Amino acid sequence: MRYLFFTNTPKHVHVYRHVVDRLLAAGHEVRVFARDYGCTVELADYFDLPYTVYGTCDTTKGSLFRELPRHYASIVRKARAYDPDVVFGISAYAAHAGAITGADTVLVFDTEPTSLDHAVSRPFADAMLTPDSFEKDLGPRHYRFRGFMESAYLHPDVYEPTTDARAELGLDPDEPYVILRFNAWGSHHDVGKSGFTDAQKRELVERLGEHATVFVSDEAAARRTGVHALDCHPAHIHAVLTEASLLVADTQTMVTEAGLLGTPAIRSNDFVGDDDMGNFRELERRGLVENLVSFDDVLERAVAVLTGEGTRSGEAERERYRRGLVDLSDVLTAVAETPTRPGRVEGLRPGTAAVPPRS
Repeated sequence: MRYLFFTNTPKHVHVYRHVVDRLLAAGHEVRVFARDYGCTVELADYFDLPYTVYGTCDTTKGSLFRELPRHYASIVRKARAYDPDVVFGISAYAAHAGAITGADTVLVFDTEPTSLDHAVSRPFADAMLTPDSFEKDLGPRHYRFRGFMESAYLHPDVYEPTTDARAELGLDPDEPYVILRFNAWGSHHDVGKSGFTDAQKRELVERLGEHATVFVSDEAAARRTGVHALDCHPAHIHAVLTEASLLVADTQTMVTEAGLLGTPAIRSNDFVGDDDMGNFRELERRGLVENLVSFDDVLERAVAVLTGEGTRSGEAERERYRRGLVDLSDVLTAVAETPTRPGRVEGLRPGTAAVPPRS
């Protein structure tokens, strides 16, 4: 079989890298189409994926739309030349590549606000996989799994630290540290949304720096705040997250990753509220992350965690929950063998059942 995987962002590299390795080991042909965005290509190199760059994109608003025609021209040419049997991806790129090559197409979604992406992708997908917490019904080809997209690489059965985090950061063995993660807000699904202001970023650095060493990871690098920019290889970020005392972020993926790794995580941005995404509602309900609207609440809660006044209870319950999630890499590998019959794959259920109620 000939498989094609789309990795448009760093997260997608992680979601598919174990599946790629397993399919290659089984003797299949595999090609990864990567977008040169953030550290996507750097990660593809690190994990030795058989990739081809189809285009580039930066974190500024409008960059994706300016590059879209070139992306599609490149994808059409490269996909036809490769002629895959099965295409995996997250977005319309994968769906349309499957359509023009006649390949079976499997899409994985976890974000409800990208309705336009769903609308232009769904007609061409043979299967659409989402977490149980996904609060939309995508129709008869929709299947759900108990977990998150990040369960493909952070499930306890597959995750292994890639480095000694404290040594890489130059920290003492018992030195507490905090990671601040700030979004560039340049993606198409971020239009009209925002996170911390520059003044709030500075206040976070100053206030939390009174209790721990603060490392800043800012997608908008020109606006980095503080003296400790997080300087580690992107493939090591999960080891760094595991050792952190706290993550405070206005972005999405790293919050989920921290929650699944057992690190206290506080998230605050314009998505938080009654209409928040289902995966973050589920993470909060399980005690893995905190979603806060008020910046004052963010500061108060962060200081409480660092000073021990906000110690979390119920760690045994959280660990049982994490271990009860599916290993999504196992699920995706099984789906690769039966892409048009995913209902037969253990760990998936029909997505047409009622979505989890809002609590």
